[in-house]
Amino acid sequence: MIRKRSLMRRTAAVAAAGAAALVLAACGGNGDDDGSAGHGGHAATASSSAPASASQGQHNAADVAFAKGMIPHHRQAVEMADLAPDRAQSAEVKKLAADIKKAQDPEIKTLSGWLTSWGEDVPAEGAMDHSMHDMGGMMTAEEMTELENASGKAFDTAFMEMMIKHHEGAVGMAKTEQADGAYGPAKKMAGEIIDSQSAEIEQMNQLLGKG
Repeated sequence: MIRKRSLMRRTAAVAAAGAAALVLAACGGNGDDDGSAGHGGHAATASSSAPASASQGQHNAADVAFAKGMIPHHRQAVEMADLAPDRAQSAEVKKLAADIKKAQDPEIKTLSGWLTSWGEDVPAEGAMDHSMHDMGGMMTAEEMTELENASGKAFDTAFMEMMIKHHEGAVGMAKTEQADGAYGPAKKMAGEIIDSQSAEIEQMNQLLGKG
């Protein structure tokens, strides 16, 4: 009789625990975007680590401005870097140009992916001329022509002086993103741009004898 009563008590306890678990699972499920009870928490965690997905937090107008500004800015830096292999005399300048291209090409793709995922337009290839005056450190068409026509030591000097100005503009834009942006990955990229381009500015100043 006693054994029967304790068994009933244990059965009731298990049932209560099961009901509590169901309630908890249902509560957890309601807070998730996908609404699946129980496993919703895991799904949300997994999706937050996916690259370039909107689940990494909300973005704001500053994030959009950063991406839209940095794409043409980076494109021009890559265009400048593409001139170096045939024109530069210094091995350091050639390596610097290759490093700039290697760093900024993938960032252009990432920035474009963010804009697309946010339903924003990616700046057209030829758009940089029209928006150039809005961005710090961008070269004018005349300066780009001057760089294209230079070679040897004259190219090295012009390239570094223009790229320092260009990098300073990018660092300024990245600092604005860090201050005003909301999207985690964009703020992280801004930090990387500040670190890498500040180091390259220092290197170019040393090569120019200004360090």
